[in-house]
Amino acid sequence: MYLEQLKTSIRSLIVLSVLTGILYPLGMTGLAQVLFPRQANGSLILKDGKPIGSTLIGQPIDDPKYFWSRLSATSPQSYNASNSSGSNLGPTNPALLQEIQGRIDALHKADPDNHEAIPVDLVTSSGSGLDPHISPAAAYYQGKRVAKIRGVSEEFLRAMVARHTAGRFLGVLGEPAVNVLELNLELDGIHPGA
Repeated sequence: MYLEQLKTSIRSLIVLSVLTGILYPLGMTGLAQVLFPRQANGSLILKDGKPIGSTLIGQPIDDPKYFWSRLSATSPQSYNASNSSGSNLGPTNPALLQEIQGRIDALHKADPDNHEAIPVDLVTSSGSGLDPHISPAAAYYQGKRVAKIRGVSEEFLRAMVARHTAGRFLGVLGEPAVNVLELNLELDGIHPGA
């Protein structure tokens, strides 16, 4: 009787391993490739046939002629997709305050004439450390710097930001957001600038 139960258990293990470990993943991968090929392959953005980024993962950008992304808390390098994590620094942690002050200083250095309030998402990292989006307010805040360096009007950039602003999911969930990489790529395509 014990031997019969052992054989049944081993057969079940083999059948379920093949079904759930091989056939199901292959089926879902094939279905995703047919129904959602762009998303299944990482939502990559191609330039001249070469991947330059993804609409799902932020990139480190600190050149003043571009709109800047949110800070990334991933390590060992920024926007490390294999190590998604937040900083886990509490609001009273001196390391968090130092990080925020460093970003404030960088924003003031890049645009010393801008005395507007800095949107919080420009000085804090996202929960995943990979967020490719900023708020429209963060994009508008940076518009003066980018317009000045690129030699375009702020109104031109405001219209561009508005075109790249995605609304709330189903009209109620989340906040409006701007994909920084897509915005910068359009900016380069329309007005290469400095």
